[in-house]
Amino acid sequence: MDATHKFVCQDDLANPLAAMAVQVSCILVISHFFHILLKALGQPGPIAQILAGLVLGPSGLCNIKKVKHYFLPPSAAQYYEMFGFFCRILFMFLFGLEVDIAFIRRNLRVVCILACGGASVGAIFGLVSSFFLREYFLEKSLGKANYVIAMMLFVAYSATPVVNRLAAELRFATSDIGRLAVSSALVIELTCLLIFNFMILCTSGKMVGNAFLVLVGLVLVLVAFRYMATWLNKRINNHKYLRNPEVFIILSILIATSMLIELANFNSIIACFLAGMAFPKEGKTARTLLHKLTYSVHNFVLPIYFGYIGFQFDGTYFSNMSNILIVLVLVLLCICSKIGGVLAVCHYLKIPFSEGVFLAFVLNLKGHADLLFIGTAAKKLFEWTPMAYNLLVMTVVISTVISGPMVAILMKKEYQLFAHTHTTLSTELEKPENELRVLGCVYGPRQVNAILSVIATLRGPQTSPIMPYLAHLIELQKKRRTNVSYHELEDDEMSDEEEYGGNDVVEIHRAVDAFTVETSILINIIKTVSTLAGLYEDVCTAAEDLRTTIILLPFHKHQRIDGKMEIGKQAVRTTNQKILRHAPSTVGIIVEKGLAGSLGFSQLTRVDTVQHVATLFFGGPDDREAIAWSTRIANHTKINLTVIRFLPTESSNTRNMKVDSEKGNNDIEVFMALSSLEMGNDIDNSFLNDFYNGFVASGKVGYVEKYVNNGTETVAALRDIGDLYTLFIVGRGGRGHSPLTTQMSDWEECPELGTVGDLLASSDFNVSGSILVVQQHRHTKKDLIDD
Repeated sequence: MDATHKFVCQDDLANPLAAMAVQVSCILVISHFFHILLKALGQPGPIAQILAGLVLGPSGLCNIKKVKHYFLPPSAAQYYEMFGFFCRILFMFLFGLEVDIAFIRRNLRVVCILACGGASVGAIFGLVSSFFLREYFLEKSLGKANYVIAMMLFVAYSATPVVNRLAAELRFATSDIGRLAVSSALVIELTCLLIFNFMILCTSGKMVGNAFLVLVGLVLVLVAFRYMATWLNKRINNHKYLRNPEVFIILSILIATSMLIELANFNSIIACFLAGMAFPKEGKTARTLLHKLTYSVHNFVLPIYFGYIGFQFDGTYFSNMSNILIVLVLVLLCICSKIGGVLAVCHYLKIPFSEGVFLAFVLNLKGHADLLFIGTAAKKLFEWTPMAYNLLVMTVVISTVISGPMVAILMKKEYQLFAHTHTTLSTELEKPENELRVLGCVYGPRQVNAILSVIATLRGPQTSPIMPYLAHLIELQKKRRTNVSYHELEDDEMSDEEEYGGNDVVEIHRAVDAFTVETSILINIIKTVSTLAGLYEDVCTAAEDLRTTIILLPFHKHQRIDGKMEIGKQAVRTTNQKILRHAPSTVGIIVEKGLAGSLGFSQLTRVDTVQHVATLFFGGPDDREAIAWSTRIANHTKINLTVIRFLPTESSNTRNMKVDSEKGNNDIEVFMALSSLEMGNDIDNSFLNDFYNGFVASGKVGYVEKYVNNGTETVAALRDIGDLYTLFIVGRGGRGHSPLTTQMSDWEECPELGTVGDLLASSDFNVSGSILVVQQHRHTKKDLIDD
C-alpha cells in the first residue's frame, strides 16, 4: 500500500507538469495558426491566443475523456495557478520598465478623469447586479460586503497587459489616444488592486503588521535595485548587455520578494509593477532586462497566459438557459458601463465621439487581475459558488473576444484617427506643449556625438517635452562562413546579436549612456538591419510607427585632419536621398566640420563653453522650418543663437534700427530693419514677424540682415561669417529661383544638401562650424519638383 501511495504521489507530480508542457506547446502552435488566419482580418494576437485556449479547454478537446484526464488532473489547478503567478511577475515588471511616466504626469488630469468615468459607472452596475446574482454566486451568507465590492471591481476593471499588448499588435501604442488608453487602464487596474488588497487587510488585525513589513521590504528592494543597477552599469564596459548570471540574480530577487508578499496574504502585482517603474532606465542593466524580457514575454509568456484564460472557458454551463442569461447580462453590463462612463467624461473633456467609443472598447478588455478577484485570492474574504467562477471566467473571455475585434474594426473605420499626422516643426511651433519626437540615425560611433548634440539642443524648455530615438542602421551582410566548430566559438560569437553591429554597438551604447548621465535625456535605442538598398524603407516605416516629427541623418562624408571632406560609403548618400524623398516628417542632415575634436558643436554636452549658432534665412518653406528649429534650440543654456536674413540690396535703403541683444555676442552688432519685414514673400514675412516678437524682442535670439545682389555676393558674405559660429542651420531648398543664390549651383556636388548647404559643406569652403540642413516635410509631388 505504501508503494502504491508512493507511485500515485510521483505520478501526481509528474503528470501535471507533463500535461502543462504539452498544453503550453499546443497553445503556442494553435494560437500561431489562428493568428495567421485572423491577422488577414485585422484581428490582434491576444484574440487568437484566447481562441487557442478555447480549442484545448473544456469547450473543445477536453470534452474527450482521455484528453481531459491528461490535461485536467485533480492537482492541475495548483500548478496552473503557480505558472500564472510567475507569468504575472514577469510581464508586470516589464510593463513597469516600459511605462511612460512622463506622459502620465503631463496628462494626469485627463487620464484620471477618463479612468474614473470608465470605472465608476462599472462599479455602480456591479453593485446593482450583485444583489440579483447573490443567490447564484455567494456560497454562504458570510462576507456579503466583500462579495458586493468584488462584483463592483470585476465589472469596473480594465486589464492593462491585455490593453498594452493589443495596442502593440494594432500599432496604436505610440499615438496619443493609445497612450491615453494604456495610462487610463493602468490607473483603473492599480486602483482596483489597491482596493482588493485593502479588503484583505481589513479581514484581520494581524494584517496591519504584515502590511507594514511588506511596505518596508519593498522599499528596501527598490533601493537595492537602484544601487545594483548603478554598480552593474559600471562593472563591465566592453559589453553592451549584462551576462545571464547577473540577470538571473535580479530576477531571483524580484521573484523572491513577490513570493514573500504572497505569503503575507497580499497580492504582488503592484509590487512588481513598482519595481519595474522605479528601476533605473539608463545604462546596460535596464537595456538588458528590456532585451531579455521583451522577447520572452511577448512571444511566450503572454500568449500562454492569454491561452490559459481561454482554456478555463467551460461551454458546458451554457446548457442551462439561466446561465446563458447571467453571462449575457454581465457582458452587456461590462460593455455598456464602459461606453456610458467613457462617453460622458469624453464629452466633458471635449474628446471626439469616435475616440470616446474607441476608448470605451479598449478599456473593456479584461483577463488579468479580475481572475484574482474571482479566484483563490478571494477565498480569504468569501466563497464563490463553483458555478460563479466558471460563469465569471466566461464573462471575461466573451467581453475580451468582443472588445478586441471591435477595436480593430473601429481602427479600420477611423483610419485617419490613428494614422501618423505628417506634421512639421512650423506647425508644432503653434503648440509648444506637444511632445517632440525625434528619430536620429547613425551608421557607426563616428556620427553619434553630432546626432546626440542636436537632440540635446532640441530639448527646449520643460514645458516642451521631447521623446528621442536613436536608430543604429546596420548593413545586412552575407552569411559568414567559418571552419570553427560551434563549441570552439567565444561567448560573444555565439550570440546572434553580435552578428550585426560588432564593436560599434558597444561604443554607441557607451556614448548614449554617457549622454544620458550628462543631460538626463533618456535615449531609446532601436536597431535596423537591412540591405543598404532597403534601409530607407525601414527608417521611414520606423518614423511612421513612432510618429516622429524629425528624422536626423548623418552626412556621407567626414572631415579628415587636413580639413578635406572624405566619402565614407556612397550607399549612405543614396539612402539619405531616398529618405529625403519619402520621409513622413521633417528631415535634418548634420555635416560635421570645423572644431569637431575639442570645442566644436559635437562636444556640446562635454564642454562648458557657449556655442554660437547661426540660422541662415533666404526664404521658402525649408528656411521657415529652420527658423522653427531655431525656436527649440534658443532656450538651451549653452547656445547663443543668431538669425541672419539675406535680402536684396535694394531694400538696404530702408531705415535701420539698432537692437541690443541681451544674449548676443558682444563683438557682433545686431541690426533689425523693421521695414524689411514688408519685403518679399508674405508668408516669410509673417513667420519672421512672429519669430521676432517672440524671441528677438525679448533678447533670446540675435538678428542680423545681410544685403546682397547675387550668388557671388552671398558667397562672400558667408565667407565673412564662416569663423564666427560652430553650427550653421539652413533650409535645403524650396526658394524657387532666388536671385540671392543664382550661379551658386554651378559647382554643386551634393544636391541633397541644397545650394547653400552644399557650399558650406564643400572642402573648398573653409568654415569652422558644422552644418545642419533642414528639409520640411513634402506634402505634394509639386514640392519635390520645386526643389
